Amino acid sequence: MIRSEILSEIAPLLRDQLVVCNIGIPSQELHAIDDQPSNFYMLGTMGLASSIGLGLALAQPKPVVVIDGDGSVLTNLGTLPTIGNNAPPNYILMIIDNGSYGSTGDQPTYTVKKTCLAGMARAAGCDRVVEVQDVDTGAALKQALEAGKATVLVVKCDSGNAKMPVIPLDPVVIRDRFMKAVQA
Repeated sequence: MIRSEILSEIAPLLRDQLVVCNIGIPSQELHAIDDQPSNFYMLGTMGLASSIGLGLALAQPKPVVVIDGDGSVLTNLGTLPTIGNNAPPNYILMIIDNGSYGSTGDQPTYTVKKTCLAGMARAAGCDRVVEVQDVDTGAALKQALEAGKATVLVVKCDSGNAKMPVIPLDPVVIRDRFMKAVQA
């Protein structure tokens, strides 16, 4: 499976959650698959979805699901110890590890070699780290939501992008409708 297939499968689970989605093609895919006001599409901030989602989870009680990528997490490794030491029970970081920088041409990341993001998350102090294959994402996300514990979910999948249009929403519109969903 590729990331867009995973997003299509888990979209029904995400509808009742606050979602912060990684920049570029992941946000375009989620928007095209199941646009929701409770989805915050990152534009131009590679590596910060996990940090922004953590701040959101710390600031309010609703579940927050961050959809991030291996490339973005690798650009901001300082987020893992911050998550490990501060994540509240309403925080789920789902790292879709396709072994590539998908939005910039599918250049390989180090996760296709020796780097293990699940191991790095554990070493950073994240207590609940779950690594699954793409086909098991839905069940693992459902379990994470039901567990009510901070979770880092590393999803191993194939590299590849679905052809999706650019998000037609102005960034201010994305922000404003997301803030209304947070306050609802």
